[in-house]
Amino acid sequence: MYQHSLGLDQEAISTWEYRKSLLRERIGLIDADVVCLQEISPLSFEEDFSFMTDDLGYDGVELFRKGRFRPATFWKKDRVDLVIPAQHKDRTLLTTFRPIDEDTKDIRDEYWHVLNCHLQAGKQGGRRVRQIVDGVSTAFKASKNKLKEEEPENLKLIVCGDFNGGQNCGAVEYIERGIIGPDFLEDGEKVSSKEKILPIPPMIDAISAADIVRCGPPPATLVVPELISLMIDDGNVESTYMNPLFTKEVMNRLQLIYSRYATVPTEDDPSQQMQMGKSDVEQWLTIINLRVGRGTEFRNAAKYMGWVEPEPAEESGGETKKAERPPIFIPDDGILSLDDFVGVYLDELKQGKFWGIAWDLAALGEPLPVDDVFLARYDRMYCSQSLIPAAVLDTVSNVACPNKSEPSDHLPVCASFLKR
Repeated sequence: MYQHSLGLDQEAISTWEYRKSLLRERIGLIDADVVCLQEISPLSFEEDFSFMTDDLGYDGVELFRKGRFRPATFWKKDRVDLVIPAQHKDRTLLTTFRPIDEDTKDIRDEYWHVLNCHLQAGKQGGRRVRQIVDGVSTAFKASKNKLKEEEPENLKLIVCGDFNGGQNCGAVEYIERGIIGPDFLEDGEKVSSKEKILPIPPMIDAISAADIVRCGPPPATLVVPELISLMIDDGNVESTYMNPLFTKEVMNRLQLIYSRYATVPTEDDPSQQMQMGKSDVEQWLTIINLRVGRGTEFRNAAKYMGWVEPEPAEESGGETKKAERPPIFIPDDGILSLDDFVGVYLDELKQGKFWGIAWDLAALGEPLPVDDVFLARYDRMYCSQSLIPAAVLDTVSNVACPNKSEPSDHLPVCASFLKR
């Protein structure tokens, strides 16, 4: 989501070809054995990332099985050998390799596990904890049960990706302390109903490990426009995050946008209140999401307009028939009121999708006056205590991303490891 203040530059640098050239150059310069990406679209995956194989030699790849935006792990087969089929859990992708000796080309008799994560965003601390618990447990079980390693608690494991939470989130607490329980609160809420214990010793934050000599703290990996203060009305501090409300400035913009797209319900009675019908809503959705059918704005608008998910069908024996989720659609006679329209965006706000809202406002002709930058370290890399972080490569930016030099709003994290 490029800043609209970039003007004509945005049109040039936001093309996939330009972004792909930056990715190709960055990944090629690092030349890692294994590369983990997140938020990959399965609809265009092969075409989007053909350069990984054709230009950079990553002839091994696994794409996560489900979701609109998925993790993908690439590797070079002449450097590492995939031992067992990749394992797909909730937003984590586990690959297990044996290194190939650079000189003799022999496959070494040791196992390295790489857990590629894209944990749930928004106010979902409990789900993030469950995801990382499940992912690490899968690696431990693979070591113990499938590979029959003598000391599975000392497996060689690297956990990396987008944790969608800062230093004080539950997923980080679990990884770094090795335990989490009902007493731990994230954003004022419990993330676990019972004590959960890491099946291996607490993991090492590779980017700030004691073995790494650095000049300062690890840099932020999320460098984006600061929007929280522009969007959330902090009049009632206690409920600001739990039940956020828009600032007057945002509300005025939403009302202007609604009036711009709302139409008279019938030509017979032009005195009726303006409101958004199906065609109006589809016009709005096409502008913000490029097409109808994608995005949480579409899904929530459909529900506000009367779409109801059908009850699962029953088979003759009385058992519920498992079927694919029916498609969501905008009802022909549905109406999206102003309150519903604001409600769609309040739902986005509660999920922490500040940048998505800002994008929509700008695309609809009502951009916010953004001046400051929000910094956070959401993208992390950990290793088990059987490994030593040997080197890290920081990527830094002082201006909001994506931009001319950075193809994503997340900056890449890179490290190399040795076994102890």
